[in-house]
Amino acid sequence: MTEGTHGIELLREKTTLEEVLEVATSFEEKARDFYTALIPKVSKRIRYLVEELAEEEQAHYDLFSALAQRGDIAEQVRQEITRTASDSKFSDCLHLPDLGEHPDDQAVLQYAMGREHAAMSHYTELAETTPEGPIKDLFQYLASEETKHKLELEKLYYETVHRGGGV
Repeated sequence: MTEGTHGIELLREKTTLEEVLEVATSFEEKARDFYTALIPKVSKRIRYLVEELAEEEQAHYDLFSALAQRGDIAEQVRQEITRTASDSKFSDCLHLPDLGEHPDDQAVLQYAMGREHAAMSHYTELAETTPEGPIKDLFQYLASEETKHKLELEKLYYETVHRGGGV
């Protein structure tokens, strides 16, 4: 590898906290919009869940928006950090699937579990690599929240799909 290529690779491995926050905010916004649009399309058995998911994503979006308004983090958001291993998988979740006009419960649950897993992994890695402060605190909180959501979804998936709850 030439010296120039090495420098470019190093740049690709770095990002600013501001960029991370922008992508995370967009991730939560797109999820909220996706789940909100999905509510009238899903079966009544899981409609409550999709409504809860939309509300949770809205709450996460609100947390990121409130953080972005804080004047005391202006210097911290300019800091560079190493991109997480989960960065590309997380960013891939910005591209939403078309589950059709009448998605089955299993497809919705599988998508939601995958999205929660990507968020959990990403926020966990960010919590480990972000310098101390309110941004790290938010990533720690969200990592914990996404872990709980993922476990709840896995339990529901098992009950719905493997115990004959029907899909």
